[in-house]
Amino acid sequence: MIRRVFVTGGAGYVGSHCCKAFAEAGWDVVVYDNLSRGWRDFVRWGPLIEGDILDTARLTAAIRAARPCAVAHFAALAYVGESILDPGRYYRVNSTGAINILDAMRTCDVPAIVFSSTCATYGAPVRTPIDETHPQAPINPYGWSKLIVEKMLADHERAYGLRNVTLRYFNAAGADPDGAVGERHEPETHVIPLAIRGATQESYTFTIHGDDYATRDGTAVRDYIHVSDLASAHLGALDHLVGGGGSEVFNLGTGVGTSVKEIADAVERSAGRPIARRFGPRREGDPPALVASAAKAARLLNWHPQRSAIDMIIADAWRWHEKDAHARLTVI
Repeated sequence: MIRRVFVTGGAGYVGSHCCKAFAEAGWDVVVYDNLSRGWRDFVRWGPLIEGDILDTARLTAAIRAARPCAVAHFAALAYVGESILDPGRYYRVNSTGAINILDAMRTCDVPAIVFSSTCATYGAPVRTPIDETHPQAPINPYGWSKLIVEKMLADHERAYGLRNVTLRYFNAAGADPDGAVGERHEPETHVIPLAIRGATQESYTFTIHGDDYATRDGTAVRDYIHVSDLASAHLGALDHLVGGGGSEVFNLGTGVGTSVKEIADAVERSAGRPIARRFGPRREGDPPALVASAAKAARLLNWHPQRSAIDMIIADAWRWHEKDAHARLTVI
């Protein structure tokens, strides 16, 4: 059997880092991406098939031609605020797109899938740290669109024997330590890139959304996990499935929460100078704190984050953003 993985959304932030990890571990990688939110220059570890997961005919043909032994599914829309403003689009892309992938896998006899899910399926936590048995009650359409896919996977396993690993990750952050790929979004809404922008652009003021949460400093707390650590978990999930392992759900986080104010402070330490900041209103759909228990992934996948200390995350992100900004200016 050829160790080939079909990666939807492999031109995006997390997907491209995972493609690098897959290829370095000896996997054949085939990327399927419509490039609406991915980047052509991020596809460096296997061929790119341009296509949309809503295009069932093209998707099925691409999987049939690739003949993978597993799918890694990243293709999705992932902005909480946008999902509240346009929920129909989120259900269409994230939920309908996923059923298209599952249908194509059945047609092409692909037996296993690794699914990129999210801690947003938990909603506002009733206890922390959050383990995999925590109630799932999303508070935004993005979380619901991902939870629907999780239910699809469970039903497909019962009915068709489709083995799957669902990875609910918390806040992906950082960049590849080698500088090959990193975090690039348009528009950019993620905290660390925006804080770095505040340190590098005098005209930009970093906004902290909400200062009245029931947290240690009033700002929202999140569990930041280095994107390279996420990639190693996806690789472990693939190996688990190909090795005959059963379906599982894993949280991916560090068990340590960092507030938005603490992120800004850490960026200032890295920059060696203060950043302009202001407080804005809370964003709808944002819970006050999300912190993971990843004990199950440690136990069953032998997964342990290596680069997820906040200062290391920011150092890798800083190097990437300096390099990427220079490269893009040079192209322009």
